[in-house]
Amino acid sequence: IPQQRVPRFRCFLVGPNHAHCHGMRLSDFDDWARQHHGLITLGASGLSVDAWRRAIRAGSLIEVHRCVARLPGAPTDQRQGIHAAVLAAGGQAMASHQSAAMLWNLIEPAAALVHLTVPERNRRPRLAGVVLHRPTDRQRLTPQRRHGIRCTDPLRTLCDLGADDPLLVEPAVGVALSRRLLNLDALTAAAVQHSHRGRPGIPALRAAIDEWEIDHRPADSVLEAVFAKLVQRHQLPSTTFHERIAGWEIDFRFAGTAVLVECDGWSTHGLDRTQFERDRLKDSDLTNAGWQMLRFSYRSIVNDPGGTAVRIRRALARWKHLEVPDAR
Repeated sequence: IPQQRVPRFRCFLVGPNHAHCHGMRLSDFDDWARQHHGLITLGASGLSVDAWRRAIRAGSLIEVHRCVARLPGAPTDQRQGIHAAVLAAGGQAMASHQSAAMLWNLIEPAAALVHLTVPERNRRPRLAGVVLHRPTDRQRLTPQRRHGIRCTDPLRTLCDLGADDPLLVEPAVGVALSRRLLNLDALTAAAVQHSHRGRPGIPALRAAIDEWEIDHRPADSVLEAVFAKLVQRHQLPSTTFHERIAGWEIDFRFAGTAVLVECDGWSTHGLDRTQFERDRLKDSDLTNAGWQMLRFSYRSIVNDPGGTAVRIRRALARWKHLEVPDAR
């Protein structure tokens, strides 16, 4: 466990002064637990079944699931619970649905059941607090590792998430796009690939894709999609998206006016020196051609949408009766 010390396990069978525990060094025991969120399995422990059971009864190990235990003093969190379930299920089991979305940081951690996908058709033991999914849709089930835990990849996770809670899908898609885990083209392809009659989760994913598109085209950034919603919410005039004006591609133009809007995320427009210089050249060219460029930061669009809408209305009022420049 990063930056946290897991207490040394002392095998009560051989005593604290012995270097080995049934053929396994205690240092190896500790190392295994540190790499597995403070957990140990019967197989990894080197203990016999009887010795394992005695350790559980004595409190030397704290049972989480059958053949999976936690070391006393190891901190507990949701990742540990997910990992314990994956270890207990064994085979090709992997975290999925809300559990995988939490591991990929697509949704906030919540006190919810652990969700596992089990590709094999053979029986698996029932695990307390765990939902086992045995999907008929077996595409994209090559497991990934996130925080050392087997889980579905981000695309498969978003395809499955709506089966748990459709309301989680749209914000999760937004997070995935903003972190560049994937893009809308990949999501659209996945929705088509996984779509079949009765497939749960896909309708919510399609709805989320529609929400994050602008004029039926994928936004380059989440900020553009948020701005498009701001325009609708504050009943501003209609816009065109990614129109080319005077040789430059513009994020938004208010139709029939000379008012242009660029949405400036900090990571691209603030930290990238080349992009910063390009933005200055772009503004100069368009201003000289008679256009008015409005640039809004993430903070303005997200934290002050009302103030942003007021500034846009003032700019639109100024240009209401003026001639619009040639866009060529």
